[in-house]
Amino acid sequence: MPTTASAGRRAGHATALAAAVLLGAACSAAPHATAGSAGSAGTVLYVAPAGSDSNSGSASAPLRTPQIAVDKLGPAGGTVRFATGTYARQRIQISNRTHLTLEALPGATPVLDGTGLVPPGGSTGMVDIRDSSGITVRGLTITGYRTRSLDAVPIGIYLSGAGDSITLTGNHIHHLGNDNPALGSMDMNAHGLAVYGRDARRPFSHIAIAGNELDHLVLGASESLVVNGNVDGWSVTGNNIHDNNNIGIDAIGFEETISGGARWTEVNRARHGVIAHNRVSRIVSEGNPAYYEDGEWCNCADGIYIDGGEAIQVTGNQVDAADIGIEVASEWARGRANDVQVTGNTVTRSRYTGLSLGGYDRERGEAYDITVSGNTLRGNNTLDDGSPELLLQYYVHDTVITGNTITATNATPVLLLRDAPAGDAARNADLLLDRNHYQGPQPAGRAQFQWNGATQRGFAAYQSASHQDAHSTYAAVS
Repeated sequence: MPTTASAGRRAGHATALAAAVLLGAACSAAPHATAGSAGSAGTVLYVAPAGSDSNSGSASAPLRTPQIAVDKLGPAGGTVRFATGTYARQRIQISNRTHLTLEALPGATPVLDGTGLVPPGGSTGMVDIRDSSGITVRGLTITGYRTRSLDAVPIGIYLSGAGDSITLTGNHIHHLGNDNPALGSMDMNAHGLAVYGRDARRPFSHIAIAGNELDHLVLGASESLVVNGNVDGWSVTGNNIHDNNNIGIDAIGFEETISGGARWTEVNRARHGVIAHNRVSRIVSEGNPAYYEDGEWCNCADGIYIDGGEAIQVTGNQVDAADIGIEVASEWARGRANDVQVTGNTVTRSRYTGLSLGGYDRERGEAYDITVSGNTLRGNNTLDDGSPELLLQYYVHDTVITGNTITATNATPVLLLRDAPAGDAARNADLLLDRNHYQGPQPAGRAQFQWNGATQRGFAAYQSASHQDAHSTYAAVS
């Protein structure tokens, strides 16, 4: 990837942008709006499962149906406050709206339960927000929205189109998804929380996704939390994502998200984002029908995945017991992932590998201008199949990997794999690895590394063959 200096400048821009996103989100939440006439900017309407839609919507006479409350507020916006209880078979649809807040009353636990609803064809959310700005969704529990149809994509909270200043915080999305059992079908899909920027003319921007919990989701070929397409300026921070059967957090570019021939343009990718201080655990694709092929399960669910994204910081996250801890790549040959900083993360007990950079075969796109520093990788490859803690694959270049602590715990670990023989058209270039601290159960003279497709036995042999890690260390640990 490009130079360290350019990576640093871009990292600073992403950090400042993330701070602005979070500050703007906090200011737009308007938690102390006061009651007023329907349609005024400060209007607050209350809903409760035991309310009545013939009521006024005051705190003492709440409405029953959240959608009716949203509609009553009208284009000027306002706040809908939810009392504790289950709102059965009630979706909320918001389209072309501004300045609207959906929030739980202090101490309340409102549940939007989609059990019994039949998701229509296409992508739909229990909270479905389209082409809107100034929207906050806070403190809701969302569950039960399920299908077996390959034509339907159920989603807990869904943002689609374009918009600005949207905050999704403190929500709990669980036990929903696509239950189709067809083995090997990549046509089954669902999401916990999804942001799809589908407008080539303007992006989603200033999107803050913070403090949510997403768990026990049945996702098929899709992701727990995804930012996809024309999304420019966003943060995913402090979320707890666990026990799902596909990717935890994904930032995607170059899919068919934008219509009108803009697929390969720079606007069709998640960019200028921050993924920070999230806890991601037990993200495993074994048992997911979409990932069964030739009699085997694919162990390919990432905890955090940058797939074609640009100018993204991945920092301070804890990823435990995923198939792959963190991955940076592009699945499309015409695509790329670039200007990505992976810093200060802790990745443990991944089934396959801790950190993977580059495409899994020669048909993928490039990964470059990546900085990997200050991370802790330990005890990954619990499948014990000889895979490494750190995996470098195809089309990785102009990348810096420094100051990481990488500890293998298997009996015959491969601590570093660069899976591209010298002279191969897909081989990597302009890599700098240095000042890393490697550890393993074997003494330095017997530790295994792979470089350019050849196994190097012993840390010194690896240093000599690779001309890398000149100032790095290796220590045997029990």
